[in-house]
Amino acid sequence: MINIRGYAGGGASRIKPTLKTWRPQHYSAKTEIDLNLKTLRARAADLVKNSAVGSAIVETLTAGVIGSGLKLFPRPDALTLGLSVEEARAWSRRVKAEFNLWAGEAMSCDFLKRNTFAELQAIVFRSYLTEGDSFVLFKRRQSARERPYTLRLQAVEANRISTPNLPDSGVEVSRGNNRIVNGIEVDGSGALIAIWVANRLMEPNDIGGALEWQRVLWRGRRTGRENILHICNDLRPAQYRGVPVLTPIIESLKQISRYADAELSAAIVRSFFSVFFIQPANNHSLNEMLDEELDVSEYKLGSATIAALPRGVDVKAIDAGNTQSTFDQFSAHFLTQIAAAVNLPREVILKAFNASYSASRAALLQAEGEFRIRRARFITDFLKPIYEQFLLEAVSLGRVDAPGFFSEPLIRQAWSAADWYAERTNAIDPLKSAQGMKLALDSGLTTYRKELAESAGLDFDDVIEQLKQERSLLREVNNGDL
Repeated sequence: MINIRGYAGGGASRIKPTLKTWRPQHYSAKTEIDLNLKTLRARAADLVKNSAVGSAIVETLTAGVIGSGLKLFPRPDALTLGLSVEEARAWSRRVKAEFNLWAGEAMSCDFLKRNTFAELQAIVFRSYLTEGDSFVLFKRRQSARERPYTLRLQAVEANRISTPNLPDSGVEVSRGNNRIVNGIEVDGSGALIAIWVANRLMEPNDIGGALEWQRVLWRGRRTGRENILHICNDLRPAQYRGVPVLTPIIESLKQISRYADAELSAAIVRSFFSVFFIQPANNHSLNEMLDEELDVSEYKLGSATIAALPRGVDVKAIDAGNTQSTFDQFSAHFLTQIAAAVNLPREVILKAFNASYSASRAALLQAEGEFRIRRARFITDFLKPIYEQFLLEAVSLGRVDAPGFFSEPLIRQAWSAADWYAERTNAIDPLKSAQGMKLALDSGLTTYRKELAESAGLDFDDVIEQLKQERSLLREVNNGDL
């Protein structure tokens, strides 16, 4: 009698008929990701460009997480810095104005002078979803009177970060005591050292001339500050590159896309009115019955048209419009599984809310939960370090006063504290949402600052000042009454 212990009697069984032929292998991140990343990226990018559902997933996540751009709300730690509430508010407004001076114009923040900071957020995040990760380099340009800051951002597509002269069968090369793994250079312990940026892709047909690489240190030698931002969601230890968000559903998306194309072609065929010429009963060919060759192209269907047929020839019409299709039922079930794989409700991806109010609201709330998780990661990987770099330059230039900023890390952290908010998606029932917001405010579960930022992208201080002006004008018009 075989003594079966633990999982060997269940999921690890090698003798059960349903499992004995199922023996998958689990390899390292290097083997499973780096060896296959080129193919994964190409297929995911093709689905985003040419598949309706693939594009909808990426655009839904981008719109939900980034929206029109996450907005900065400085929030210095007044208690640690010994600031009064009014001093902290005044400092925050000053920093926000300086940041908007830099972020609001493409010439000021984009190294390529093409996009504002809000637009760069969407570009970088969309690239991260499509290719698995994305990179941003900190660059500098000469300051000017109207553009006092030198800080610039250069977004780089993930597939340009590659290993120089990598053999087709390999995933890494050695460089002294370091290793270059898929464009990421690490030391002997696996810590990040640099990236290698190619001037074009390692594809023979890609435009850009001869392949050249530039080595960019992860951190500056003198300052220790970051030179590179890597937007990536690691799923495993010792993972250096990310995988596209569509990776688990690439095959499913391609199959349903093919099915949709086939169903569309079938629908077009079913819309035709087909006519067949019937041979006479004597089995003679049509041309034998006629004195000349029969040109079938002369006989066409048209509006209010009567065509004369050869003697003894009949026609038969085929109506293909009654063919039944199960496309709607099948695709709905299949898309539900696809949506679950990316942690989004099917209704949100397809923008089709055909269920009850409660079901639609539940779908939106579930999607908002996913948006918040991804937004928090993006803030940590992208927005927070950029704001810290900006603030460092602002203080260095004397445009922002922050005593102790360069002398004590804890003080610098207190000055650099900030919140980032994206405008909330439209509510199904604005009245209920407003009532819920008011109840949360009255109960102390949220703040006016947070609700104004998320609901309309507004700053609490700006709203208070505007309300003061408006109410003062109303009192003048109404003789003291609001």
